[in-house]
Amino acid sequence: MNLDGLTTFLERGGPALWLIAVLSVLTLAIILWKIWRLLRAGAWSSSNTDAALSDWCNGRRDKAIATLDNQRSLRATLAHAAMCNQRNAQLTDAEAREETTRVAKSLLRDTRAGLRPLELIATIAPLIGLLGTVLGMIAAFQALQDSGNQADPSVLAGGIWEALLTTAAGMAVAIPASMALSWVESIADRVQADMEDAATRIFTAPEPTPTLKAREA
Repeated sequence: MNLDGLTTFLERGGPALWLIAVLSVLTLAIILWKIWRLLRAGAWSSSNTDAALSDWCNGRRDKAIATLDNQRSLRATLAHAAMCNQRNAQLTDAEAREETTRVAKSLLRDTRAGLRPLELIATIAPLIGLLGTVLGMIAAFQALQDSGNQADPSVLAGGIWEALLTTAAGMAVAIPASMALSWVESIADRVQADMEDAATRIFTAPEPTPTLKAREA
């Protein structure tokens, strides 16, 4: 469809279809932005964190922290913060856990950023489409009434299908927005579960024996 054809298509649907077109562009932009943010945050990266947790639980704590020093993924950042807090002599166990929880909440908040707009689009796009359809049907039946006995069924049918365009367009925008919302939420839930597991392992791991401390030194 060329630009002229697209303009004609949007004009047939009226203002509602133009608004839905804007929402479709916004939806695509949010989805691409979220993918980019998740890639940068290493939402699918866990190998370095798993290795560090293994070292930590086996008493090689300096090595575990060193492994995560330059890592910026979500899981690695949380694990590194938990390890440093646990070894901080100035913090009690409760304070160390609280500080780790604060870091985790901040990371998860960034992970879920942008989900509210997607949720809103998934909710209002079908409603805008339905509103456009209702307004189009009203206009079509008004034209039918004005024509009186000279009514042409083909004109009425044309008005109805043009009115239904907005409903179809609203659903076409809402469906991918809902799918993207569920997908990102599932990633955030998986990251949260991994963070909770890592923090639990870090704070419940037994202290290394003197022999292990000497070897690590």
